[in-house]
Amino acid sequence: MPGILIIAPNWIGDAVMTQPLLASIKTLYPDSTIDVLASTWVAPIYRACSEVNEVIDAKFEHKQLQWGLRKQLAKHIAAKQYQACFVLPNSFKSALIPWLANIPLRIGYRGEMRFGLINVSLDNPSKLDRPPMVEHYLALSNLLNDAEQSIHQAITPHLNVSQSARQSVGTKLKTTNINLSEPNVAIYIMCPGAEYGVTKRWPKEHFAALAKELISSDPSCQIILLGGQGDQSLGQEITSQTEHASNIHNWCGSTSLDEAIALIGMSKAVISNDSGLMHVAAALKVPQVAIFGSSDPSHTPPLSDKAKVIWLNLPCSPCHKRECPLGHLKCLKDILPQQVLATLHRLQS
Repeated sequence: MPGILIIAPNWIGDAVMTQPLLASIKTLYPDSTIDVLASTWVAPIYRACSEVNEVIDAKFEHKQLQWGLRKQLAKHIAAKQYQACFVLPNSFKSALIPWLANIPLRIGYRGEMRFGLINVSLDNPSKLDRPPMVEHYLALSNLLNDAEQSIHQAITPHLNVSQSARQSVGTKLKTTNINLSEPNVAIYIMCPGAEYGVTKRWPKEHFAALAKELISSDPSCQIILLGGQGDQSLGQEITSQTEHASNIHNWCGSTSLDEAIALIGMSKAVISNDSGLMHVAAALKVPQVAIFGSSDPSHTPPLSDKAKVIWLNLPCSPCHKRECPLGHLKCLKDILPQQVLATLHRLQS
């Protein structure tokens, strides 16, 4: 099977959790060439996967069919004569391109009106009995397994840091007067955002209090806030609540995902919400504290032996709601900065 195409998910965390699927395909078909069609915002994840030959970067937009773009991409992909395609999103539109490109085997979960578009499929699991996402994606590799071997083990994702991204981050650090060659200088990454909404975001006051504690205990440390453009004001609020302005830096919205991957890879530790960058830190095997609120850590945990999850497991959680149905957000507010700091110290001891 010389040519295999992957239609990537649309979220960073989901993209990270597909890497074990790529590794499984490469193990089953070592002579295969794996290419990935990905939206611009998740393409850097696949550039950090050693199994991927080429990333086809597509300017997809959320909730838009973009019929002309999909036909154009299908024509380009048809010329490559892939033998199989794994369609990882569940949407109808994600299955259009491999169908239009006449790829013989179109593999995925049965989803949104996709009969015929997907011709090798699995039933979607019940929402009440969902497996971890890595296993969900990994199960698809068995559909092409000629040797009829089952791969059931949960494989942890792994990403690589590109040299160009490392150099770009090095230049930014120098501009910010952060010199990693100096003794005792350590970078802590905080990821205060979560695209899903407030029920996944640890309060900004808690992030600011934790930053103060870290700087007080280690004045040489540098704290960098990472996130998307939408997190910039959140990062600014955290920075403004911290007295040691020279030790905390709001880089939300001012780094590419390639650069964020590199920066996380060279950090001492990461403190994050349940977000895409949490999964990046896990895949880079960086010590991390992952804070969960409305979501379920058994479904989307950070898969790393260097990660510690803090989740209060209240009777009302996981609710999976974007707004707290009870209006108190205790699942996050009651996780105190001192608890996170103590967990971080245990990780580093």
